[in-house]
Amino acid sequence: MTLAEALLAKARAAGKVVTTAESCTGGLLAGAITDVAGSSDIFTRGVVTYSNAAKTDLLGVDPALFDSIGAVSEEVAEAMARGALERSGADIAVSVTGIAGPGGSEHKPEGRVCFGLATAHGVTTETVEFGAIGRAKVRAASVDHALRLLIGALSG
Repeated sequence: MTLAEALLAKARAAGKVVTTAESCTGGLLAGAITDVAGSSDIFTRGVVTYSNAAKTDLLGVDPALFDSIGAVSEEVAEAMARGALERSGADIAVSVTGIAGPGGSEHKPEGRVCFGLATAHGVTTETVEFGAIGRAKVRAASVDHALRLLIGALSG
């Protein structure tokens, strides 16, 4: 069973609907979920907010966050997840923002990805350092991690 299939089973059993807000994964997370037949039972929508302007326009992220701490931060991941939850009518939202590479900086290295998970009970965030393993691998690892976050939230 794939992670997306496990998510579908867990969300169905819990009667929950999920949504996604993606940046560095560019829709791959929503794609992984909707690759599974029957995903329309638990997936309402996903939004790709690759630019800072899109994060503000579509998710309500405060543009001051970009100036003060940057788009790759737990604060922005939190705002993205909160915005997705509020705008979608879903029960749970996950957000992904990071530096897939190539590139990065001393302060924000390639492979750093921030995640947000929002429910009616609040928002949690975390940062994962996947390392400079290459753009495709960082994006794939980010999708898997986000799916695991959703499954974990539905399990607990």
